[in-house]
Amino acid sequence: MASKAIQIEVPAPDGSSRQVRLSSPDRVMWPDEGLTKQDLAEYVVAVGDHLLARLRDRPVTLQRFPEGITGEEFYSKNPPRGVPDHARTTPCTYPSGRSHPQLVVDELATAVWAVQMNTVTFHPWPVRTADNDDPDELRLDLDPQPGTGLAEAVAAAEMLREVMAQAGLTAYVKTSGNRGLHVFAPIRPTHEFLDVRHAVIAIARELERRVPDLVTTAWWKEQRGSRIFADFNQACRDRTLASAYSPRPLPGAPVSMPVTWEELGDVRAGDFTVRTVPGLLAGRPDPWAGFGDEPSTVDVALQWWQRDLDDGLGELSFPPDHPKMPGEPPRVQPSRARATD
Repeated sequence: MASKAIQIEVPAPDGSSRQVRLSSPDRVMWPDEGLTKQDLAEYVVAVGDHLLARLRDRPVTLQRFPEGITGEEFYSKNPPRGVPDHARTTPCTYPSGRSHPQLVVDELATAVWAVQMNTVTFHPWPVRTADNDDPDELRLDLDPQPGTGLAEAVAAAEMLREVMAQAGLTAYVKTSGNRGLHVFAPIRPTHEFLDVRHAVIAIARELERRVPDLVTTAWWKEQRGSRIFADFNQACRDRTLASAYSPRPLPGAPVSMPVTWEELGDVRAGDFTVRTVPGLLAGRPDPWAGFGDEPSTVDVALQWWQRDLDDGLGELSFPPDHPKMPGEPPRVQPSRARATD
């Protein structure tokens, strides 16, 4: 028998409160941990200020699990049915050229309502609603390949921080909630997605030059080896990374957690979970509290991009769901291309 719905009271922006209905509160979302939908909602309330700082005024894609993380999952780009009156949406244009609204999570009641819709992970776009075409965040995903792990990702991130500083960018780091790290920088929204992607590629290539045995920009897995993949394609339009403070649909209920550069080397897998993060936040300042106060530009990185073009390095592969782009390499695995030849 399904459990009875409950009401969760959360503060509203005007100082009043809102009641958010939570049906099936005892639905198990993480079977290994025994964490329920109610536990997830209570986590979101507990970290609300920190989570909203990363979601507010941005289009958000919802990663939803109607039967918990071991069941079916899907990404909601169109807002789910029943969007509450206090929530708003913003129109987004996708690589196909079509456009439709996406949810904006401006207040805690909207975030808890997303949990009611079985959202586990919040995926904010790197744009603000006043300008959904020009990113205000530069993002790089450091993705460990087989034979590597968090220690190698940390070494790559520390070198990446140096490279980004030389490009005039202030780097912030967080755990991915999985095996890797995400490195962000606040930027002025003066360039559209393709330009920012090119800036990211230039930075990733510079990182690869400095530590070629540690980092790769190879798009095809068969070419990456035991290195950290600097995933430049997370800078594409309609590509997102898990929000800071967002849970992940993985065993142990991990959370994508901002950390300081000073503590990064001591981070261990399993440190940051739905159970542990609320208590950790109570005793520490937010490492990303100043994010966006002094945004930088991508001008230097785009100069590096042009330098690489002049040296014969061209465009890199786009995700398969994107239209074929000018100058893009063939969309076929190198081994298959050789076999065909």
